[in-house]
Amino acid sequence: MSSPLRLSLVGDYRADAVAHQAIPLAIERAAAHLNIRVDAEWIATEQLGDLSRLQQREAIWVVPGSPYHNDAGVFATIRLAREQGKPFLGSCGGFQYAVIEYARNVLDWQDAAHAETDRAGRMVIAPLSCSLVEQRGAVRFEAGSRIAQAYATLSSDEGYHCNFGVNPEFTAALAGKTLDITAWDADGDVRGVELQDHPFFVATLFQSERAALQQQDSPLVIAWMQAALAQR
Repeated sequence: MSSPLRLSLVGDYRADAVAHQAIPLAIERAAAHLNIRVDAEWIATEQLGDLSRLQQREAIWVVPGSPYHNDAGVFATIRLAREQGKPFLGSCGGFQYAVIEYARNVLDWQDAAHAETDRAGRMVIAPLSCSLVEQRGAVRFEAGSRIAQAYATLSSDEGYHCNFGVNPEFTAALAGKTLDITAWDADGDVRGVELQDHPFFVATLFQSERAALQQQDSPLVIAWMQAALAQR
């Protein structure tokens, strides 16, 4: 039998976080779907001073839970995954930080900021007009995108736990290079992004992992793990 797929779950675990309850179940279901074994290691952000342990892992997921205890370590993790072509999944906070990392280091917006933690700069991540804490909503996907391919459909109903998202003022500029916006809510606000020039780099404001709490597979978790297997 082949060795287990080595996954890194980057974030500060909280037993009371719904997404954190769902993630192990979503990975377990994805592994069963793919008929593989996995070694999923949860890495607290305070342990990200040295990223060498991430080099040994085959895929990275920055999980919900912002602000993180070590924001700089999270940004460094996302940059490593982006630059080294490691299959990357970001949900909720992972989505927000992935957008900022891209803005800072690809678009060279050094002042790209998050309204939850920053007091000055270009507020790329800003408060949502309506809170999405423990809310659900319809999401539509770009035809042909990795998200649409994973779901095998162009829409879904997804769960959230967030108060912040992409500032609509910067939407057009963010999508001007290698970042594709591929998921939106009913009002046209950004709900998912992916990179064109990467084996698998997908981040969503919604938490697809919550499907596991209803005994359903998360298509994005399966697709993320498939991308890691394809790189072996």
